[in-house]
Amino acid sequence: MRAVRAPGPDDLDRAWRVVSARLVPTPLVPSSGLGTGAMLKLETFQPTGAFKVRGALAALAALPDGVPAVTASAGNHGLGMGYAAAESGADVTVVVSTRASRAKVEKIGACPVRLVEYGATYDEAEAHAMSLPGHYLSPYNDPAVIAGQGTLGRELDRQVEGPLTVVVPVGGGGFLAGLSLWARERGDVRLVGVESAVSRGVSASVAAGRVVEVEVGDSIADALPGNLEPGCVTPEVIGRDAELTSVTDDQIRTAMRWLFREHGLVAEGGGAAGVAAVLAEKVQVTGRLVVILSGRNITAGTFAAALDEN
Repeated sequence: MRAVRAPGPDDLDRAWRVVSARLVPTPLVPSSGLGTGAMLKLETFQPTGAFKVRGALAALAALPDGVPAVTASAGNHGLGMGYAAAESGADVTVVVSTRASRAKVEKIGACPVRLVEYGATYDEAEAHAMSLPGHYLSPYNDPAVIAGQGTLGRELDRQVEGPLTVVVPVGGGGFLAGLSLWARERGDVRLVGVESAVSRGVSASVAAGRVVEVEVGDSIADALPGNLEPGCVTPEVIGRDAELTSVTDDQIRTAMRWLFREHGLVAEGGGAAGVAAVLAEKVQVTGRLVVILSGRNITAGTFAAALDEN
């Protein structure tokens, strides 16, 4: 078990200095179909197509010069690491499973990183990445990565007044943990995390007060399923400050169709999970609703199949 330090407010400050200097704030657009005053935060407009670039930039900036980085990824974190490597010149190895999204793997391969495909599941890819030489940067269990994801909250400070209910997709919990750091300092934010129904590792671990292993199934939200690294700090950081719910693949597909029909937006399965929860009436709103579209990286074939209602 790795010893990982839980992030704090100073980490969020450091991450904000890095991320705000390198990324343009993503749009916040109205979405009346989700409720009066509801807004969509479009992380699909990031240069990599997903929010994970925030944590990657923050993590590589925190790494000592000359230290190689190794990571595992379901896709979007690897893309973020590739973008950050191109910006910084860092030596980065990205391990993905053989079943990772082809759309994401092809894009990672075009980045200046060492790409390794290993194992049939994310858990197997993660275990292999940890065995390789270099400093392991988890896509969710790392203080700088978590803080980097929390910089989205700092953008919201400048885009919308509170009180807010912010709905965020949850895989390993790094995004929700980062936003938890921000929400505590702001004080008028309710956080709702949305997991895939086939993999609820974060909610199970929060409920147990320790990391527990759960059954993991396949999902159109390929970025969300997977177990947590033993000793993972994200359940501790999230604590009881966020509500956790889940959505099915059918509900996710409904959300993907709705986003395309109502807004002309492309969202991958995990990226649409928050909208799925709202449309399924699983989110109780206090104040203004902000739903995060976390990513758009999906193959044309998979997206077309999701849009087919037959």
